[in-house]
Amino acid sequence: MAEIKVPYEYDGRQFEGVLVYDDSVTEKRPAILMQPDWLGVCGHSVDMARDVAGKDYVVMVADMFGADYAKREKTFDDLMKISREVRNDLEFLLGCAKKADETLTAEANRLGIIDPDKHGAIGYCIGGGFALEQARAGTPYKATVVFHVTLPNPVDANARPDFQGRVLVFHGSADPVTPREQIDALEAELEETKTDWQIMMYGHAGHSFCDVGIFNDIQRYDEKLCQQSYRMMRDFFAETF
Repeated sequence: MAEIKVPYEYDGRQFEGVLVYDDSVTEKRPAILMQPDWLGVCGHSVDMARDVAGKDYVVMVADMFGADYAKREKTFDDLMKISREVRNDLEFLLGCAKKADETLTAEANRLGIIDPDKHGAIGYCIGGGFALEQARAGTPYKATVVFHVTLPNPVDANARPDFQGRVLVFHGSADPVTPREQIDALEAELEETKTDWQIMMYGHAGHSFCDVGIFNDIQRYDEKLCQQSYRMMRDFFAETF
């Protein structure tokens, strides 16, 4: 499995994503931009990208917080503050994410490993919120998949959503971070815009069920649900691409 650090610049700041793909595969594959949770680009998120990529996809972990972010000591309050600042600055969010997407495409094309007509996004927690904002803004993703999304509703409630592709959401009915009302509002938005959407609600599941090894009062990894959702994601991608 190849892992390549890919630097890029946006708004005068330095960022560094990680491109993950199986270099033993010769066929060109779909490109997937992965928006990780509020820990950003780190060993944990790269491991998750490796699980998603397998032999079927080229995945780049997007950096939305800056190249030095992983090295900084951060409290829970710091993580909350930083991630919400990014999410609430819609111009920065969309611009930085677009730059990450362009970097993924350029580097993967240089390596000759992607099919340019097959492009999607995935996101976890706050990264799921980022991915939905990208899709809402008309990013030409054929598929967007989010897991235990945080802040799923639009930053700009007055903007007309412009979803270009399909949307799949995995969520826990007992998620204490994102209440059911927010998911219901997302469903109404997707329905109103006639988007091809699916929402899989897991009964009794909490937040972060795909975050391996995380167990606390708010977040709880569930291997069974994570593997089940990944199988469904792969089926969804196979149907779409």
